Amino acid sequence: MDYKVSIQRTLDYIEENLHERITLEELAELACFSPFHYHRVFHFVVGESVMDYVRKRRLTQAAIRLIESDEKVIDIALDLGFQYQESFNRAFKKNFGVSPRQYRNATFIPKSLHQKAYLSRSSFTGGISMEMKLVTKPAFNLIGYELKTRNVDGENNREVPKFWQHYLQNNLGAKIPSPLNKNELGLCTDYNMTTGEFVYIIGMEVEEGTPVPEGLVYRGFPKKEYAVFTTPKATEENFPSSIQSTWVEIYSKWFPSSEYEQEGSLEFELYDERCLGKEKQIDIYIPVIKRTVKA
Repeated sequence: MDYKVSIQRTLDYIEENLHERITLEELAELACFSPFHYHRVFHFVVGESVMDYVRKRRLTQAAIRLIESDEKVIDIALDLGFQYQESFNRAFKKNFGVSPRQYRNATFIPKSLHQKAYLSRSSFTGGISMEMKLVTKPAFNLIGYELKTRNVDGENNREVPKFWQHYLQNNLGAKIPSPLNKNELGLCTDYNMTTGEFVYIIGMEVEEGTPVPEGLVYRGFPKKEYAVFTTPKATEENFPSSIQSTWVEIYSKWFPSSEYEQEGSLEFELYDERCLGKEKQIDIYIPVIKRTVKA
């Protein structure tokens, strides 16, 4: 499957249908992906979640029309799918820094407003050398600390590191009862693909039924087949960027050339003794299924 063609097809469709109702499910079907796999690939390749991209393109179209036409603000807002002018005004100001009326009185329109996303072949080729192994992991149970965040406007990229910093500085792992080993998991689950919300848990594996202390959460996950990737060795300073680069490579380089797609329920990073040395590494676990070729 040519990922570039598939994703670009959906970008073109978005552009041509900004005035219509657009759902992630119909975009995923157009790309011939499962909804979750499309959601994840789109985010890593384009740089933002699918529906956030749709929202920003609608706001961009609104900005162009404010400059190039005499249409009423309310008419532009309703035509582009905003039910209320107040919600449109808030979204517009958040995106552009000024109200629609202030924007209309501006003396120029940035050329970048007219530019939609276009994917180059390099978006899906090249990159770091990456080794993968398939691992069948038995069902497991986790006790840990929960953060609700979103992959919108980089929110999760700011909140998750702070969450880890708080966890480590306060030695919160010591409060997890009877862990099976010393490994810590950074786990993402409960994705809402429309809003970009998901749950991030820092925790450790425990026996089923282990009592849960107040303030912590207990979650169980079934047996699955995982594609496991190991990040390059990196100094503490470069460790976060090496992890993020590996995630990008997995979704923009490895998946397009593989016969697999994301299974759609969770992903996690495994932090073990390799994180204690000067050169740090982790493993990234992504549940996968064989891709079904759609007609």
